[in-house]
Amino acid sequence: MEPPQNTEESNVQSRCVQFCRAHTKAEERQLNSEALSTTVRYLKVMAHATRLRILGILADGEWSVSELAELLDTTSSTVSRHLAKLQEVDLVRMRMDDANHVYSLNDETLQRINRDLISPASIVAIGEESVGDAWEQRVLTTFLDGDRLTKIPDKPRKRLVILTWLVQKFSPGVRYPEAQVNAIIRRHHDDTATLRRELIAARLMQRDGGVYWRVD
Repeated sequence: MEPPQNTEESNVQSRCVQFCRAHTKAEERQLNSEALSTTVRYLKVMAHATRLRILGILADGEWSVSELAELLDTTSSTVSRHLAKLQEVDLVRMRMDDANHVYSLNDETLQRINRDLISPASIVAIGEESVGDAWEQRVLTTFLDGDRLTKIPDKPRKRLVILTWLVQKFSPGVRYPEAQVNAIIRRHHDDTATLRRELIAARLMQRDGGVYWRVD
């Protein structure tokens, strides 16, 4: 029979589990944020009548720039400008036919948009991102009075929000002696030792000897 764990070991294990869960949630929200950015990028490119008409024409097959310009009753330079925007997000393909640039739809990209960006999962991801932002703002409102931290949160997920806010007070690429770290933290809360340790534990800052720097 294994000997029972002492209280200190149990607390350490519990905090490790809580920390990992908090970071897993943060990573998931980062992925959701990337999905939202990708969605917005596609929608911005497609939110133009001429580009939508070009996509509709290309759905019937390959067309050259001059042919598209004639069909759209516009100039070749205008068509080329819109095609360049569509190429930026890989919605169209181009090949050379003698001296002509011939364009076609990129079916793989369209399938990916249909599967990933206009799926229920993507809508949920966008919703979670919005809800997450609102939740983080509520945490900041609850634990901050102006620029002062009223209390260090007990729950790891809320604590991580506060620590992420606090680490923004340090400039990237700058190395701080411990006394300066304490001075910056003290502007926001008196318990400099705890917050300094928590920033290191959350991997938001690193330390070498008595020198600290922000992790980006």
